[in-house]
Formats: sequence, structure tokens, C-alpha cells
Amino acid sequence: MTCQSCRESTRLDFEFSMAFQPIYDAVAERVWGYEALVRGMAGESAFSVLSQVSQEQKYRFDQDCRVKAIELASRLFPAGEDLKLSINFMPNAVYEPAACLRATLLAADRFSFPKSAIMFEFTEDEEVSDTVHLTNIIAEYRKHDFTIAIDDFGAGHAGLGLLVEFQPDLIKIDMKILRDVDTNRAGQAVVAGIMSIAQQLDITVLAEGVETEAEFEVLKAAGIRLFQGYLFAKPAFEELPPVTLSTV
Repeated sequence: MTCQSCRESTRLDFEFSMAFQPIYDAVAERVWGYEALVRGMAGESAFSVLSQVSQEQKYRFDQDCRVKAIELASRLFPAGEDLKLSINFMPNAVYEPAACLRATLLAADRFSFPKSAIMFEFTEDEEVSDTVHLTNIIAEYRKHDFTIAIDDFGAGHAGLGLLVEFQPDLIKIDMKILRDVDTNRAGQAVVAGIMSIAQQLDITVLAEGVETEAEFEVLKAAGIRLFQGYLFAKPAFEELPPVTLSTV
């Protein structure tokens, strides 16, 4: 199954790979999963890669990122461990949800990577004009047991409106809200509000961009279980970096 837009997508004229950053489970005291982050072939930043993607290449880039992430994870993830692979996707690059999943499903089969281990996250920073289309994408993804997450929650276009339209499995609170949260009463209040809503909707919360142990302790006390940020590990190019938190 393919759609015309998919077939007509322009192939990429550059190469890229992935870095991996761990997501830490503070309750289980173990790595919960890894986010795949696009990088240039010499480890160049995501911005340097994304700046090369033309409008005509968006679909192909989105598809190739998924395949590359699954390929590398299948090789790097330790056998027998229950780990999630978090992959970013661009809703505006998905034309027909079922057809646009074909490459992902084929890659999972080809590399023997469990589909239930895949989490797709989309950033709230990307404006989605057609929420019905987004809801259809998510419904299709859930048919295949994928986990759905909203990245950069609280910093983008939609905010709480996205939670009214649909309920993701996980939300990642934007790092701007969490910076210096240990001394910022307003940040603490916002986190408490998000946690209250998430608990009522049965949504898991992840704190991203955590850099200090003080931030970590306050957020853990607020009930957050999953964490990501430099306090735990920086992204490693084509490797799984160890968690270095001193309290682990």
C-alpha cells in the first residue's frame, strides 16, 4: 500500500545517522529506553541535518529516520532487555497513515525489532493544522501497539488543546519549564498542574533536559518517574551511553 505523495517524494541527497540518549526510570532505577536523535555522519548537530531537508524531501527524510533508528537499535540494544526506542516523527510529513507506516513495519520485521518497543514522539513545536489527521495517525499507530508521546509539552502551539483532542501515552515536559525548578515556585506550580492532569488521564510524564541533581530530586518528589537530560547522559553517536547519575 502506498500513496501518490509517498511515491513522488524526492530522495535525499545527503547522509545522516543517529545518536542515542537514555531515558531513566527513577522508580525502577534502570534505563527505560533511548531516544534516537538525528546527526550528521561525523556527529554534526540535528540542526545541520534538518537544514538540508527540502520541503519535497520531508516525507523521505521522516521515513529514512525511522528505518535508521530501528536498524541501529536492533544492533545496539542488549538482547533480552525490555527497552523502548523513541523515534521522532513529523505529523505534517505523514500523508496516509497506514501507507506511511509501511517502511517502519518492514524495518521492524527485517531487523527483528519488536514493534511494541517503539515509541513515536512528535514535538508540540511543530504546528499541526489538521488535528483530525493527527488523530487518525495516532489511531493507526496504536493498532500496531506503538507508544505515542508529545515532546516539548508546554512550549509549543497547541498546549492543553492536544490533550483535549486525544490522550497520548506519554508527555515530555519541556526543559524551559523545568530549568531551575528546584528554586522556581512558578515552575513547581506548573509541574504540579501537569501531573494532576496526567494522573487523571492516565498519561505517563517524562521530565526532559534535567541537568542538576536538585532539579531531579524536586521533580522526583513531584511524582515524575521518567527522566532525560545531561544529568544522566549526553547523546552518544551510534552508541548507548551509560547513565552517570551519581545517585544511581
